[in-house]
Amino acid sequence: MCSAFFIFISMKNTFKNIDDYILLFPINVQEKLLELRKAIHSQVPDLEEYIGYQMPAFKYKGKPLIYFAGYKKHIGFYPGAEGIKNFVKDFEERNYKFSKGAVQFPIDKEIPLDLINRIVGFRMREIEQKKS
Repeated sequence: MCSAFFIFISMKNTFKNIDDYILLFPINVQEKLLELRKAIHSQVPDLEEYIGYQMPAFKYKGKPLIYFAGYKKHIGFYPGAEGIKNFVKDFEERNYKFSKGAVQFPIDKEIPLDLINRIVGFRMREIEQKKS
């Protein structure tokens, strides 16, 4: 395990951007984080990237859309409470651990790109509806 991973876990870091964040992880985690980032950008290429709550995040129309984070055994995906509530059946069918604001995608499994695309689309619609 790369020493930067342990530094990340044991200290609070300030990251300038998502690239800095991703580089702290072992290669297998980096690959998953990059795949997730690419999947989100494939839906909306001009999303604003930022670091929020010490995690990579995206803004859509100036509002937080999605957060994600790397861990030793999973990728944490944070679409907010409604983003979880509306996909509980999917999480249960795929045996993902989840809470009221997050879902865990195991490192040793494929990133569920179809599900991520649906969740991101849902969150975008949710943001658009709140603006009107």
